[in-house]
Amino acid sequence: MTTASDPSYRARPLDFVRFDPTQMRDRARSWFVEMDRRRSVRQFSTEPVPHELIADAIRTASTAPSGAHMQPWTFVVVSDPDIRARIRAAAEAEEEKFYTRRAPDEWLEALAPLGTDAVKTHITDAPYVVVLFRHRHGINADGSIRKYYYTSESCGIAAGLFIAAVHHMGLATLPHTPSPMGFLAEILDRPGNEQAFLLLPVGYPAADAQVPDITRKPLDAVATWV
Repeated sequence: MTTASDPSYRARPLDFVRFDPTQMRDRARSWFVEMDRRRSVRQFSTEPVPHELIADAIRTASTAPSGAHMQPWTFVVVSDPDIRARIRAAAEAEEEKFYTRRAPDEWLEALAPLGTDAVKTHITDAPYVVVLFRHRHGINADGSIRKYYYTSESCGIAAGLFIAAVHHMGLATLPHTPSPMGFLAEILDRPGNEQAFLLLPVGYPAADAQVPDITRKPLDAVATWV
């Protein structure tokens, strides 16, 4: 067990900025207002986006806390049109099976207000597709397996930060989970310890983009104070 007295533990002073209560309220409210405008977008412009923006979003995502600080993720950024076309074809094949045979009626009813279907134009229209891979375990230099901890939770937090960063910089994205997603590891030639976690197109919304007319739950429906 590692403790503060363990030689492998190294510490440094915390870099923390404290704000007065008024600043804190203003920052909290302005961040909420900005994030409340965020929507998942399915209609993208083909307009190019500087790759430095995607790099910064991944840097932000990688500030996420993770189990034992293993950072069990790889973000694969796909801009090549041919590869994106292959991904779309494979995703639509799986989605067609999902919508016509695999999904129970209850699931399809839940999806109906979102207007989704098996056609995934966002994969080829958006200038980037970012695929987040979860590391099921690590691999040591000698080829042996290194155990990782809470990898799904860690990747979920990293994905949330990525989505927030993309929105904050003025772009749009969509967390897409074609099921099953094994084709992504094959097309992108990922090692066996990595498993596709999310597919995220990134770009500008199309000029005529529309989103479902839905609302979010109010605070009292998602929080309880005890």
